[in-house]
Amino acid sequence: MISISRFGRFASIAVVAGSVMLGGVSAQAQDVAPEHLQAARSAISALGVTNRFDAILPNIMDRLTGQLIQAYPNLEDEISMKVEESALKLASRRGDLEREAALVYAKAFTAEELQEMTAFYSSETGKKLLKDGPIATRELLKAADIWTAGVARDLEKEVNDSLLQAVQAQAPKP
Repeated sequence: MISISRFGRFASIAVVAGSVMLGGVSAQAQDVAPEHLQAARSAISALGVTNRFDAILPNIMDRLTGQLIQAYPNLEDEISMKVEESALKLASRRGDLEREAALVYAKAFTAEELQEMTAFYSSETGKKLLKDGPIATRELLKAADIWTAGVARDLEKEVNDSLLQAVQAQAPKP
């Protein structure tokens, strides 16, 4: 059961993680220019590529809390408190993922390409594409499935009709 105060703690974890994300460069990033890495950070922020990972720590917390409460039901409050305390200590590790993501993007794209991505995906059109693009893609896939079924049906019919004509033409005349 998640209470309002627990939600506040989740928000605190997000704030701590967000502030740490702006931290330094990992040792692996030494071969990437700082301005290139910053361009990558801006791009991944505009794209929101790591947003899906925001729920990982809260989900792990919920799962662990549930497991421990099931094993020790009389310690529910203490378990919740200890799990949240420990999770807050680990929240800073979210910044590690941001640094790795920036490094991955910096190695895949030039600084100029990253700046162009940032500009586009920070624009209203880019934001709309991020928001509505998955819906459009899903609808396109539905349309492609319908189109594929129609093409397959029509191809089969035409080939069967042609073969039937060929067989009839080869059949002995009475």
